[in-house]
Amino acid sequence: MSRRGIFIVIEGLDGCGKTTQAKLLVRTLKKNHDAVYTAEPSRGNIGRFIRKYCLHSAKRGSSVVEALLFAADRYEHVANEVLPALTKGKIVVSDRYVYSSLAYQGAAGLDLDWIRKLNEHAMKPDLAIFIDVNPETVVQRLKPKKSVMENLETQQKVREVYVKFIERGELVSVDGNDSKRVVTKNIVALVRSFLEKRH
Repeated sequence: MSRRGIFIVIEGLDGCGKTTQAKLLVRTLKKNHDAVYTAEPSRGNIGRFIRKYCLHSAKRGSSVVEALLFAADRYEHVANEVLPALTKGKIVVSDRYVYSSLAYQGAAGLDLDWIRKLNEHAMKPDLAIFIDVNPETVVQRLKPKKSVMENLETQQKVREVYVKFIERGELVSVDGNDSKRVVTKNIVALVRSFLEKRH
């Protein structure tokens, strides 16, 4: 299936502000473009299952099962939400994507090559942005409402995996330790520069 739109992904640690920034980016883009916000886990059946049984359970379950569920949800998400919007020429901004699986399940000890294999049919984003915030900061922000993955040790390991993707040029890093307004400004500037080069 051909695609004419632009697929942008916003990644980051829990509590880094990525959901807020993804929505602000879509709101800004809508002034000149047809842009839509979406997220993973998706709003589909598998995504709802993940939220209920993986993210909000008292104890973290099998990382293998997590990786399989997230990959299944991702394929459904792309087929049902992302691709239809892209074929209409829209800019799709996704709050989390395949890098989250690599970072979170990779930090849990799973082989990154195996996770990539699971997701090999997942569409490659045109631009993937990582909002980089200190793990200590995000854990403070998340108190007292935390999921099973939102502890300092996990977040530190997750960031280490994300940094590898930045070094490989798969993710573009934006400093998320600045004020919300400055972070928004930097992300919008980055995306506008990317869009100008594309056109």
